[in-house]
Amino acid sequence: MRLLFLGDIVGRAGRKAAVEAIPRLRERFKLDFLVINGENAAGGFGITEAIHLELIDAGADAVTLGNHAFDQKDTLVFIERQDRLIRPLNFPPGTPGRGAGLFKAKNGADVLVINAMGRVFMSEIDCPFRAIDREITACGLKTGADVILVDFHAEATSEKQALGLFLDGRVSVVVGTHTHTPTSDERILAGGTAYMSDAGMCGDYNSVLGMDPDEPINRFLTRLPRERFEPALGPATVSGLAVEIDDRTGLATRVKSLRLGGVLEPTEPLFWVE
Repeated sequence: MRLLFLGDIVGRAGRKAAVEAIPRLRERFKLDFLVINGENAAGGFGITEAIHLELIDAGADAVTLGNHAFDQKDTLVFIERQDRLIRPLNFPPGTPGRGAGLFKAKNGADVLVINAMGRVFMSEIDCPFRAIDREITACGLKTGADVILVDFHAEATSEKQALGLFLDGRVSVVVGTHTHTPTSDERILAGGTAYMSDAGMCGDYNSVLGMDPDEPINRFLTRLPRERFEPALGPATVSGLAVEIDDRTGLATRVKSLRLGGVLEPTEPLFWVE
């Protein structure tokens, strides 16, 4: 199975680049399943229903979120009717939406997508380790799902690495989001789980985490807000993680980061076009 995960969309530049790239990526790499994090897609903060549907229409099978999940207040309503939009699993009981979803891939596989949020340097929230453990106990790899992908939206690399090792051999992929900067540690862990600390973002990297640099620099210099953060509008890089998964075991066999366009050094999973 060929699975591609794309990192956080930031603003219009990232959204445009992702929507244009997704159909081409699906065709070029003959993808079976594609997930994208959309929590910064609406002006850098949250997601709208129209944007969510634009991503699904472009070819995304599921859209994950994070700490900005409900920055657009309408999300509290429309997330209930959009079953391909996944917010963090470990939000408090009663939070609208769902933290996991089981979807059918192009090759017929059942893919469980889980979104969870970290606690280190983040808001107070339920334990992501225990929440995910409960989810995969109820719907395990090769007992309830053919493939399990975890988008771990977290600040601390230590927490991401710990979760990857905690889940190693029990899920297909653990990929980090939130820090908007791609790491170079993509690999297959000892138990067969594909891992990357952060997939990076789909956005303009001549920025501060996808935002126009003027206001972030001002706040670092003065400690005072002058205006709102606004997404940078330069050429965007589409960043993510490509994973090939054994249909028999549900575990990873090959993994490679993906970066296309913008200012970063390009890389792609050439093992799919050999």
